[in-house]
Amino acid sequence: MTPRERVQAGLEHRVPDQIPRFEIWIDGLLEDLDQEDGPGAYASLGQDAVMMPSVNPPESNAWRTGVDEFGRRWRDGTYVGGVVDTDEDLERYSPHLSAAEGRFDRDEVAEVRTRFPDHCLIFGTHIGPLTAGYLAMGFERFFLRLHEDPAFVHRLLTTRTAWCIAVYERAIELGAEVVVLGDDGAHGGGPLISPGMWREYVLPYHREIVEALDAPVIWHSDGDTTTLLPMAIEAGFVGVHGLDPIAGMDLAAIKDGFGEELVLVGNADVRVLCGADLEAVRREVDRCAAEGGAGGGYMMASCNSIFEGMNPEAVAEFFRYEAEVISGR
Repeated sequence: MTPRERVQAGLEHRVPDQIPRFEIWIDGLLEDLDQEDGPGAYASLGQDAVMMPSVNPPESNAWRTGVDEFGRRWRDGTYVGGVVDTDEDLERYSPHLSAAEGRFDRDEVAEVRTRFPDHCLIFGTHIGPLTAGYLAMGFERFFLRLHEDPAFVHRLLTTRTAWCIAVYERAIELGAEVVVLGDDGAHGGGPLISPGMWREYVLPYHREIVEALDAPVIWHSDGDTTTLLPMAIEAGFVGVHGLDPIAGMDLAAIKDGFGEELVLVGNADVRVLCGADLEAVRREVDRCAAEGGAGGGYMMASCNSIFEGMNPEAVAEFFRYEAEVISGR
């Protein structure tokens, strides 16, 4: 199978020739892994999918210092709060949907498609409505307003949903074959809001996004999302990414309970990728392959991403050994 065919088989719950390798975000460690560019790193590190490059507008304060166009406050590249509090703020900090066009460089994307014609082209970013909502307002204000002014929260989530759809539609127009909706909705103890509130404040917007897009959508969230997985199915997501073992998510149990309806992506514990025990890295790959790989419907990846601060030697061994194990199965 080609890498694209392998991913497609995985998404359709067919058994591919080998478990697809589907690391979604790897930009944080390129230099340490001796990789010259982001898209090339995916292929070089044995991944079956390549991330579509995107652009942060030069005038944006995102990941810099100041308030960005969405109302998020940054200090030296670190998020420190949100400023949206009123309808006037919401209007000011909601970019026109036409600005989604500027998030991609058409020529750069075309070059990636030409370089990797057999790979699945994916696009993913953390602009899901819940995440975009609480970052725009700041955590305390957002979660208080769920109780004090739910109508305002719905107006905020509506605008962020429209922006999300506009960006993903643009990515699909340029060739993205699978999109990953980053919308962090849980922590180690469970969802950020109750499943009942999720049904009111998140599920309708997730369903709207999925229905609007002409490509399969995978939902990413950190934390323990177990009680939210039935609503991921209701929303129409083809799969879920993360499956955070640090939060207690058991890959074998999740596959048994949800594997017929959701493609499972991830679950490899990032703690071993931050450490120096290479045998622990290999055990983690073996575990994920054994628990997730049987019968298809699983794609190998870390439970989060490859980020700055990981041990490059451990990450390199993760990619090397997953290729060895997967190709030998």
